[in-house]
Amino acid sequence: MALSHIFLLAIVLVFSASLALAFDPSPLQDFCVADRNSQVFVNGVACKNRSQVTADDFFFTGLDNPGNTSNKLGSSVNLVNVDKLPGLNTNGMSVARIDYAVGGLNPPHTHPRATETLVVLDGSLYVGFVATDNKLYSKVITKGEVFVFPIGLVHFQFNNGTCPAVAIAALNSQNPGTVRVANALFGTKPPISDDILAKALSVDTNVTSYIKSQFQ
Repeated sequence: MALSHIFLLAIVLVFSASLALAFDPSPLQDFCVADRNSQVFVNGVACKNRSQVTADDFFFTGLDNPGNTSNKLGSSVNLVNVDKLPGLNTNGMSVARIDYAVGGLNPPHTHPRATETLVVLDGSLYVGFVATDNKLYSKVITKGEVFVFPIGLVHFQFNNGTCPAVAIAALNSQNPGTVRVANALFGTKPPISDDILAKALSVDTNVTSYIKSQFQ
């Protein structure tokens, strides 16, 4: 099967799974297209006037384009959530394309509001998540294989293969959120005290200070 066909199939599968397992509250009308100009603050995004809604509010293009992996991590995430696709508002789903250079890493992170279903379109990935008892569940997955990361748990993906890899992820929230573990510890503003980090990690403050400098 051609990569383009697998790509389309993956989109259908991940969106179907995301809809079936939607975590966000269910809609109370046909749709509630996000009004980016609204000044009303709600749990989600206020609805656009229905008379102003067009087909383009439910459309996004660009997931067929490879991401730029020329960075320290060697990965690129193109997340399509309610901010990019207004029609997702109240529909409880997002989708992302993730590209990985050889040796590329989508570093340990969590999605506080969503479970993630990952489908490999090309290449090989070593993936895993850590449960609340600190047990690691990991596996190498390849083209056409699927792995699930439960909501809120720390997880990662690493390209352990010899060629670039690409995957599609579905998340059962219109705004799943992403908290990178390293950034949350060493890249906060204002910064967490070196004394706190050093004690938590059982290292010297010189170590935490150096790591922080990598996240400035």
